[in-house]
Formats: sequence, C-alpha cells, structure tokens
Amino acid sequence: MRFYKGTNVHSSITHRRFAFATRTTFQNKLINFYVKCERLVDAHKVLDHTRERDSISWNTIIAAYRRHGYPREAVTLFHQMQRTGLQPDQFTFASVLPACAKMGALEQGMCIHKSIKDRGMSSDVVVATALVDMYAKCGSMHKARELFDKMPQRNVVSWNAMIAGYAQNLFVEKALETFKQMQLACVKPDSTTFASILPACAQMGALEHGTAIHHIIIESGFFSDIIVGNALADMYAKCGSIDKARELFDKMPEKGVVSWTAMIAGYAQNGFVEKALETFKQMQLAGVKPNCTTFSSILPACAKMGALEQGMDIHQSITEGGFLSDVVVATALVDMYAKCGIIDKAHQLFDKMPQRDVMSWNAMIAGYTQIGFVDRAVETFKQLRLAGVKPNSTTFASILPACAKMGALEQGMDIHQSIMEGGFLSDVVVATALVDMYAKCGSIDKARELFDRIPQKDVMSWNAMIAGYAQNGFSKDALEILELMKHSGTYPDIGSFACVLFACSHAGLVDEGCTYFNHMINPYCITPTVDHYVCMVDLLARAGYLEDTLNFIIKMPVKPVVVVWKCFLGACRSNMNIGLGVFTANLLLDLDPKSAATYVLLSNIYAEVGRWGEAQMVRRLMDERRIKKIPGCSWIEGNKMVHFFCVGDGSHPQAQEIYSKLEKLA
Repeated sequence: MRFYKGTNVHSSITHRRFAFATRTTFQNKLINFYVKCERLVDAHKVLDHTRERDSISWNTIIAAYRRHGYPREAVTLFHQMQRTGLQPDQFTFASVLPACAKMGALEQGMCIHKSIKDRGMSSDVVVATALVDMYAKCGSMHKARELFDKMPQRNVVSWNAMIAGYAQNLFVEKALETFKQMQLACVKPDSTTFASILPACAQMGALEHGTAIHHIIIESGFFSDIIVGNALADMYAKCGSIDKARELFDKMPEKGVVSWTAMIAGYAQNGFVEKALETFKQMQLAGVKPNCTTFSSILPACAKMGALEQGMDIHQSITEGGFLSDVVVATALVDMYAKCGIIDKAHQLFDKMPQRDVMSWNAMIAGYTQIGFVDRAVETFKQLRLAGVKPNSTTFASILPACAKMGALEQGMDIHQSIMEGGFLSDVVVATALVDMYAKCGSIDKARELFDRIPQKDVMSWNAMIAGYAQNGFSKDALEILELMKHSGTYPDIGSFACVLFACSHAGLVDEGCTYFNHMINPYCITPTVDHYVCMVDLLARAGYLEDTLNFIIKMPVKPVVVVWKCFLGACRSNMNIGLGVFTANLLLDLDPKSAATYVLLSNIYAEVGRWGEAQMVRRLMDERRIKKIPGCSWIEGNKMVHFFCVGDGSHPQAQEIYSKLEKLA
C-alpha cells in the first residue's frame, strides 16, 4: 500500500514538473524510498535520471545492492561512481568492501584498499574494520591481522570481524585466543561475538571453552537472544553433549527454523537418527517450515537408517517447497536413495540436476560402490573428469574401493597419478584407500611402500595394511604390523583384531590367535563381535580341534549365527568327522533350510567315507524338497564329481548328545 501511494505521488510530481523534482535532495529521497520498498530497479532508474548525483545518491544505491545480495552490481556501481569524478567517502567504502568480501574478490578489494590509503582514510575505524573483514572473508588472514593490529581504535565490530575471520578460515585456536584478547581489552562482546566464537568451539570439539563462554553469555544477558541460543545449542550438539543441547533448545522462548535445524543436525551427527526424524516431525507440527539446511541435515539420517519411506515423504516436501533446484538438497536426496539401495532413482535425480558440484558426483560414485556396482562407479568417475569437475579427497576415497573390488589395478594406478597431481597424497584417508586398493589388487609391496610414507597413520591406515597382508597370505607380516602399531602408540580397534585373527586362522597360528583374542578382551577392553567369534571357530576348526571348537561355540556369549556353524561343518568334512558333520548339517538346515552350501558339504562328507546309501537317500529327499541346484556346487561319487545336494538323518548318537548340550545352554 505504502509503495503504491509513493509511486502515485512520484508520478504526480513528475507530470506536474515541479521545480524541486529535479533537485538532488529530492531525487535522493526518491532513491531511498524505492530502496526501502525493495524496488532496486526503480531506484536505479531514478539514479540514472538524476542530473547531479552526490555521494548520498551513490552510497544509497551501492549499499542497497550489497544488502540485497547483489555484490557484483554494488562493485560495478562503485566503479561508475569513480568514473564520474566523484570521490568515495567512508560510507562508500564501508558498503563496497563487504560486497568484495561476499564475492571473495580479493584483487578488487586490494585495489579499493589502495584508494583508501590514497585518500588517507585507513585510520577510520569503520573503514579499517570493513578492510579487516574483507581480507578475512577472502582468506587472507595474515593481512587481516596486520591491519587489525595497526588500528589506532577498535570497537566490538572490529573484534568480531577478526574472530569470525579466524573461525570461518578454520583457525579455531586463533579465534579463541582473539576472544580472550578482546576480554582483556575490556571490550564487551555482543550477540555477533558469541555467534562467531561458538562455532569455533564446535569445530574444535572444545566443550570446556564452549561451557565457559556459555557462562559469560548468561552473565552478559544474551541468553534470550535467539541467534546466540541457536549457536549454543549447535555447539553442545557438535561437541557430543546432545542432552545439554536439547535442554537449551527446550528452554528457548522462541524457536525458528535455525533452532530446529541445529537440533535435527545435532541428533543426526551424534548417531541418534530416530531422534532426528522425530524432531523433524515435531518441527512440522509446530508449523515451522524447513529450509535447505534442514533438508540437507535430515536426509542423511534417513540414509543411515535406511528409512526409505520417510525419505520419500521428505522428497515430496522438498518438491512442494521448491527446494529441488538447490544443489546441496538435491545431492542429499541422491545420497539418501543410493544408500537405501534405490540406485536407479538416485541416478534419475542426479541426471535431472541443473547444476552438479563435486559432492553430487561423489554421492553417485559412493552409491554405486556401496551396492557393488563397481563398474558403474568407475564409469561415473570418468564422466566426472570429462565434465571438468575437479575430484576432491572424498571422490578418491569413494572410487578407490571400487577399483579394489574389481581388482582393477591399472585404473587404480591412473587414479593414483591423479591423486599425486592434485596434491591429495598427504590426506590420510586417501592414502589409506590407496594402500587398501594396491593390497586388494595383489600389489602388496606397493601397498607397503605407500603405507610407510604416510606421515601420520590413523587406526584405519594400520588396519588396511594388516588386512592387506592377511588377505595375501602374509600372516606373519600382518602380526608384525600389529606389533608396530602398538609400539607407535595407536590402539588397535575391533577391525584390527578381526584382521589379525583372520591372518592367524589362514596360517594355522592357533596359539597366536588365542593370545590375540584374549588380549582384545584384556587389556584392550574390546567386546568381541560375531566376526571375531567366526574367526576363532575357523582357527580352531581348521587346526582339527573339533571338540574344543564345539565347546567354544557353546560358551559363546552371543548366539551362534549360520556362518559359525558353516565354518564348523567345513572343518567336520576336512577332518572326516561324520557324526559332528551330520549333526551340524541338520542344525544348519533348521536355521537356513535353503542353504546350498550345507547340502554340498554334507554330501561330500558322506561320499568321502563311502556311505553311498545315505547319499542316495538324501538325493531322493532333495527331489522331494525341490532344492534347486546351484552352479558350482558338487558332491563326490566314486572318482567323479556330480552336482547334487543331500541331507543327513540326524540319528547319530553323538549328534543327540550335542543337541542335549545346546538345550541346556538355551
């Protein structure tokens, strides 16, 4: 209404040709009116028709374009102003420098800095602060600090620019140090200070510092500020203190989309994916509309849970809200569908994306690799390069496992070359993926060479080398790497011991395997998983200790799964123990009646001891049960290999005895 009244007055004045209508003062008021009504095109038209423009005319329009998210236009107007011969003042510089900062236009910012020095305005606190902010946001923290230190006067905005600059450029310790210096200088922090320093604490996981700042916030009276409250909740969530984050969230007098998103992201990042989804529903019930950040936070939770139905509902909300064109949201959707196994839908969305960044390509490559479509993963990586997109560390960490699964050594070597050219070899995740790829492709010496060059090895690096040696049959080398790992001060984890036990099993190192299994529990306090128990069963059974293996299975604190009994059945066949073999086969057929491997193993047990009658009986039983023959499964008849399956009768007295033991255990 105000706008239409104003335009009517403007039109009336123009048509009546009042003398004051051409005056600069009136024209400036018109420009200001259109700017406040967010009609920048109309404001620009007035500027173009103003005969004598002063600094107020230019400053108003430059500031407007910068404020409304058009930094390039603001800088262009600044240059037009200079070409008219009008000299910019401190207000002009205070508007154009943030525009350069927004674009990351360091070179243009440096040219403007020269103009400021030429005009002797470097000591002006507003201009100097804008310069510090520009250099910081353009990533030149050294220059920002140099200017900051030279400032004769600093206000809270100057300190905020420096703290935010350090935080945004990931110099989080410097950000905290500058915050302390600000306090020592007796400058009172404001809401912007806290909103800048708390993300630095979150990035560092510096809960102690964050808690101390929380106390300062309470003392300063900023706790009710929604921006500060959001930053606090986000800090606690990212530092792993999710209950404290929720407590703060629940106490917030006002909750906006940022508040809800911080809580959703906090739950998702800390592994509470069900809570994340529940909070998302609560947000919708509260009538708060999600934004791009909300969607890109909740979709990974759906992906982690495999919650396809909920992910599809969120997809619908994204489409209705018009967020599908956002590259981050679209990428999160692609990733969700890929991780839920709906790879065709992921590809369909990926193909429709108007813009794709490297993360979009990474989601597609990782999706193909995770579901075993490794040839498609490699093909997508090739398309990424043809599209001129530069791969990052995540790209390489996603594509190398695909090469490893394919045994595609040549392609892996080409990728290795790209990694070196891109300077990613120092990234521990990428270097570890390379070690794993070479090891799985059988090039164990190259894997070891790269492993030795990793300057700071994490537990995954050590595990990759242990697994590489184990899988290639170099069991003693695998054990040697574990010992080196312990001496380096890196603690083995669940994966380390799984690899070592696998190595011991395949080399028949029974004593060593038992020792490492016991060490895992004490002194490392690692609770064995099913994988560890499978390795131990395989280790003992392969060595022929069938009674010991059976006792081990019976005493397992976790319920024996099918693979445990399959390992034991294989050992019964190798050791010609028909009694235990028949018992185990019957037990397996109760657990997994369609298992082809069980029939094959038992058929071979009968054949190897010459009990052809039982084999024939089982063959008839197989026909009755309509067990389908699987290529590659064989049973032995005389000196020939014949494809068929059979099952034992379970009547052996030893089998009955073991069943009794298991019943007592249950």
